[in-house]
Amino acid sequence: MVSPYSLDVPGGVQEQARGLAKELARRGHSLTLVSPGSASAPRKLGDDVVDLRVGRVHAVPANGSAATLTFSLGAARVTARSLIASGIEVVHLHEPLVPVLGWPFLRSRSAAVVGTFHRSGVDPLYRFAGVALRGRVRGIDATTAVSAAAAATAHEVLGIDSEVLFNGIDVASYEEAEPWPTSGPTVLFLGRDEQRKGRDVLVRAAGLLDDEVTVWATGEAPSRSTPRRGARIEYLGVISDEEKRRRLRGASVLCAPSLGGESFGIVLLEAMAAGVSVVCSDIDGYRQALDGCGAMVPPGDPESLAAALRLSLASPRSDEVERGRQRASSWSLSVLADRYEAVYDHALSVGRHRYPG
Repeated sequence: MVSPYSLDVPGGVQEQARGLAKELARRGHSLTLVSPGSASAPRKLGDDVVDLRVGRVHAVPANGSAATLTFSLGAARVTARSLIASGIEVVHLHEPLVPVLGWPFLRSRSAAVVGTFHRSGVDPLYRFAGVALRGRVRGIDATTAVSAAAAATAHEVLGIDSEVLFNGIDVASYEEAEPWPTSGPTVLFLGRDEQRKGRDVLVRAAGLLDDEVTVWATGEAPSRSTPRRGARIEYLGVISDEEKRRRLRGASVLCAPSLGGESFGIVLLEAMAAGVSVVCSDIDGYRQALDGCGAMVPPGDPESLAAALRLSLASPRSDEVERGRQRASSWSLSVLADRYEAVYDHALSVGRHRYPG
């Protein structure tokens, strides 16, 4: 399994690759999880998962975010040759177009290759990669996408159709987390400090909330801040997975005010698994995840966001939260692993037909 992004940096693709690898290992599969990074020797990531880091890591602006990639194509080629020669049966590439770690695996004629597309939206660099790699990507034995939006992006760039699956979550870890202590109504923002995540919109909306409300926001505090009224904002910096689960369990509302570029709202499902209400932007990637189990508002509209937050804080809807819990359980990593085992079997059968013997 290959993640083109460094596992040392939080991100949706990384979380899916790591979580799916661990779930598959629990089922008796042996895996090597390949990602960018310098390491003197392979490490263990739980039972039967080898954590292999390859190449120097660079942070590159992409899709309104900062992608942590490697451009060490030589090291990627050596790694691919070594792993394929070892007799691996399936190569699972997350984001096959993203440079460069997964590219050499596209040449494999002995292992079945599965590609999963996560990205929603196209920029010039991604389109260029699609043109340059179109021939190789069309040789993938099975393609999936984490959402309809991601599948549409892959079709636009590559002209291929992907089976739409989803991003999975470790439901039990959210249900069992110890709630973080609170002193009153609390809104939680989880996301990198990037414009497209909409944290600034939430900050403006917070000025329209009562001063008894607390907003927990990941990321660093702005370098310049002015005295303001409304809710009190606590900037959390970078938090661990354990703290994230505890904050979700303790919060009154999870707020996801992203402006766009989200192929799937994994954070919404995490909130639903934790039993917290959700208020989020009305964007493609979030509609599929939420499916009516929360409130949606126009992106970039602090007044509408504040109104929805006030309503959710004042009148928690237990029926909506319960429907959210049920929905989250159907998107568990266990269910996702079932689907991917079927995809791997299909890819293996296609690969044997294409390259008999």
